[in-house]
Amino acid sequence: MSGHSLNRRRFLQAAGASAISLSLLGRINEIQAHTDEQANHAGSLDFHSLAGQYSLAPEVSYLNHGSIGTIPNSIHEAHVAYLRLCETDPWLYMWGGAWDAGREQVRSQAAEMLQCKADQVALTHNVTETFNLLAQGLPLGAGDEVLFSTLNHPGASVCWFHQAERRGFTVRQFDFPLADVTSLSIDDVVALHAREITDKTRVLVIPHIDNTVGLRHPLKQLADMAHAKGIEYVLVDGAQTLGMLPLQTADTGVDAYAASPHKWVQAPKGLGAAYINSKLFPRLKPMWVTWGQQRWAGTVRAYEDYGTRNLPELLALGDALAFQTRLGAQRKLERYQALWRYTMQQVDATPGLVWRSSRNWSTSGSLYAVGLKQGKAGEAAKALFDDHGIVVRPFDAPELNSLRLSPNTYTSEAEIDRFCELAAGFS
Repeated sequence: MSGHSLNRRRFLQAAGASAISLSLLGRINEIQAHTDEQANHAGSLDFHSLAGQYSLAPEVSYLNHGSIGTIPNSIHEAHVAYLRLCETDPWLYMWGGAWDAGREQVRSQAAEMLQCKADQVALTHNVTETFNLLAQGLPLGAGDEVLFSTLNHPGASVCWFHQAERRGFTVRQFDFPLADVTSLSIDDVVALHAREITDKTRVLVIPHIDNTVGLRHPLKQLADMAHAKGIEYVLVDGAQTLGMLPLQTADTGVDAYAASPHKWVQAPKGLGAAYINSKLFPRLKPMWVTWGQQRWAGTVRAYEDYGTRNLPELLALGDALAFQTRLGAQRKLERYQALWRYTMQQVDATPGLVWRSSRNWSTSGSLYAVGLKQGKAGEAAKALFDDHGIVVRPFDAPELNSLRLSPNTYTSEAEIDRFCELAAGFS
């Protein structure tokens, strides 16, 4: 039995569950044991063989994990099993406390991947929810400024404009020099943000890896610089990094870090996790409330007070986190770097295509933009899918006109070759 399942069982036994509930709860351990077995098997496979662990249609070449991730078959099966188990006694599993230990185990697993304390992790639904919480709940008002670049995703941007109208603070978005991305250094990225900060700036929002060209922002350097300049809150959109890159969130000095595990953690859709520095708890008001505010006052649970939620889905997040852990963070990182380097070399060698992302791994990840010298990216993306089953994300802005690739560990070099060959036909 894995430590993951054993910890849950010990917690349940310590809670003094009845004979009936222990019988029902034992089924959770059966689900966990099966999922652990499948995860161990996947962890022993080479990445080329790992593709067989997913349900992708054979005619689909999926290069779009930056939009929405795939889910391993074993995690899908666990999710379905939790749903079925829930319906054997809905009150017990939803309101009877049967899955309280499971929820807290998931929180601890998310904290382990984020590398922070479990009591600073809110289990949310996505990055957008976390940023709406921050935009609505932080103590901002007239004279305060929120700053971010044009690389910031709408999910971490629109909420600030919306709240600014109501609360009186200002939002300033500065143009990021997309044409320079290929050669920017860590120091360059820090300097670009530093020169935009004024004495009014209280909030700096940054993507860890943006969803357009995949620029990895140096979090610690940015946080140190921003705080030294008087910025109170450094907030990070980590939608593209949890599960892709090994993280040391608490050590970066950022004040909040929002993630969407339905991308690179390959969890069921509609799940999120957020690191919120505990120093924010007295200042950050909840976005929605019901019966738990007095009970959870001063804790991260105050930001999860939305009554009924999909607990079977949440438990499956724990299985997805365990699956990714079995694959090995360093092993995955090396695979992503190898795919990045291979794709860049293939693009450089293909007439009609141009590399539009960073050429330095320290400012890169497994998400990058391939520009078309001619033709329109949107039309090319549609034709690639309609005619060849290749799924990519187009960006039609004139300065980009690119197809964004975000391959996962099981993506093959042959898929990259095929993409480059076919994409070149549109230039």
